[in-house]
Amino acid sequence: MTTDNLPRRFAGRTVLVTGAGTGFGAEIAVRAAQEGADVAVHYNRSRAGAEKTAERVEAAGGKSVIVQADITHWDQIRAMADQVWTAFGRLDVAINNVGDVARDQMSWRDITEESIDHVLDVDIKGTMLCTHEFGSRMLEQESGGSIVNIGSTVIVRGSARAPQYAAAKYGILGITKSYAAAFAPKVRVNTFAPGFIETEATLSREDWKTGRAEKLRSMTPMGRIPAPAEVAGTALFLATQDASHMTGGYLVADGGYNMVGA
Repeated sequence: MTTDNLPRRFAGRTVLVTGAGTGFGAEIAVRAAQEGADVAVHYNRSRAGAEKTAERVEAAGGKSVIVQADITHWDQIRAMADQVWTAFGRLDVAINNVGDVARDQMSWRDITEESIDHVLDVDIKGTMLCTHEFGSRMLEQESGGSIVNIGSTVIVRGSARAPQYAAAKYGILGITKSYAAAFAPKVRVNTFAPGFIETEATLSREDWKTGRAEKLRSMTPMGRIPAPAEVAGTALFLATQDASHMTGGYLVADGGYNMVGA
């Protein structure tokens, strides 16, 4: 799909994407801008990446603001939210994309207490604090808002490689459902669950380069692993008017790999 024929689902709306300096978050931010949004580009350490994403947002016609925060600290999330509301006057959509997948861990045997603490801190605490802070402020807006938490289909099969990652992503479902109930009907909260995505980080993994990619493609009915740009628009669907009756939901886009459902 070229940018010429993209829908304008976010014309006149403001979108915040956490972890937008690299990977999937960057592509969600750019896609939102291509569809008409002004975008707050969050980063923790990837300042150069955030600046590049902001440039792409503006090239697509959107206004951008760059914000920094370690999402495991509530005071930093509050400060980030203050910046966003000051810059835009409101926030219509928050995409909570930041997450740690314990990428360097190749076996459950290599798990450490430090890694467990870090993954749960970022993925569960961080997602919960962002949902809480952004959503409570959206409730004060006449127009409400929408929150999309980026989950994973790892919860379907679990992860023998990194159990802490599967546990953390499962926890996001609890966060999503709880705040969906708390914030309804004014603010919707949903989880988007991609399957494997060929981000730069994934492509650089040793196991990916030595057979895992081919194996996963062979197990995926669609026969391929997408680049992040392909599923960025799918994640954003949950924040559109077409999804106005969806809250507390779990939307999967994994090429048929898991075939979850009733």
